[in-house]
Amino acid sequence: MPLVLGHLTIEMGDNCRISGISTLSGRSMNGKASRLVIGNNVDINWQNNIAVGGNIIIEDNVRLAGRVFLAGYPGHPIDAQARADGLPDLDSQAGDIILKRDVWLATGVSVMAGVTIGEGTIVAAGSIVTRDLPAGVLAGGTPAKVIKSL
Repeated sequence: MPLVLGHLTIEMGDNCRISGISTLSGRSMNGKASRLVIGNNVDINWQNNIAVGGNIIIEDNVRLAGRVFLAGYPGHPIDAQARADGLPDLDSQAGDIILKRDVWLATGVSVMAGVTIGEGTIVAAGSIVTRDLPAGVLAGGTPAKVIKSL
């Protein structure tokens, strides 16, 4: 079973698989629970970390390989003194993540808050996605860039 932590609402479609050793966490946004929406026929493989800072929407037929990190919130404030004092991150540091239909994130991909990945896009192993990616492309690198159209 995955580990579920924090203030999080989860909606899940049919024929989904979430492997064990994965963590699903949420933070409160203006007193409301964060929201994880998983469509139909979604496969979330082993050792994934899904940190929901507002909303994370994973549409139908999405595949997340092992060790994928959806970073909807950082968990710590930017200010060093606030970190040292054990204060939480700020709402302004959190953001939504949207994975459109048929997206595949390969092993070790990280997706930062505020990113949408377009329908049918594949992100290469070890990439860090810091900006939106269009539909139907192969992207990779740090930060991830479009390599070619599919």
